[in-house]
Amino acid sequence: MKNKKVNIGLIISITITAFILGLTMVIQFKTVTETDITGIEVMREAELRTELSSWKSKYEDATSKISETDQKIADYTKEIDENKDISQLLANEVAEVEKIAGYTDVTGPGIRVVLEDTDKKQIIAEELMTLVNELKLAGAEAISINGERIIGLTDISNIDYKYIYINTASDLVVAKIDSPYVIEAIGNQKYLESSITIKYGFLDSMAGIGKKASYTLEDNIMIPKYNGTIEFKYASEIDE
Repeated sequence: MKNKKVNIGLIISITITAFILGLTMVIQFKTVTETDITGIEVMREAELRTELSSWKSKYEDATSKISETDQKIADYTKEIDENKDISQLLANEVAEVEKIAGYTDVTGPGIRVVLEDTDKKQIIAEELMTLVNELKLAGAEAISINGERIIGLTDISNIDYKYIYINTASDLVVAKIDSPYVIEAIGNQKYLESSITIKYGFLDSMAGIGKKASYTLEDNIMIPKYNGTIEFKYASEIDE
């Protein structure tokens, strides 16, 4: 008799447990059913397609630059083989190096980003530096902040609570700037835009901390040349 009571209790316990598990599964199934799985898949597929297209374009750009370099090598080789004057080729190379180094005014399509102080939030140097690095990684060929050219040795720092200073390793203060900060970059607009608008990227992070940031795509940005001087105090060439 006692064993029967135990068995009945066990059966009741199993039944209740099974009922609870069944109810839980129904609730979970309903939740999954109500979730827009298709929407998520479509979103992921769209993001992957965009990313794939972006990398395809970057690959094509890199291939094009390799072809240009190969052509330059061929031109030099031909000139040397024919014992011709290569001064024009060298002059072209110097002009190209000056452009890359920031010693020439340049113009072209790109992006303009504006960061502004508010009554409650102030833009800091680290945020400007982060933005500049993001644009560089996206292939920006030239960048300026409030009309000041950014070069390889440029540093951006906070000196006081009102101004941000832009300087280089070899110069003293190049510029003292304040809000609004207008950052302009020339390059592939698709790459530049996606680098700052990507989910959890620069614009998302700024919005998340309540700071004001906006951007526009521009077809004709003009970035001035760097007017300072670059002097190497410690580095020297290695004699071959």
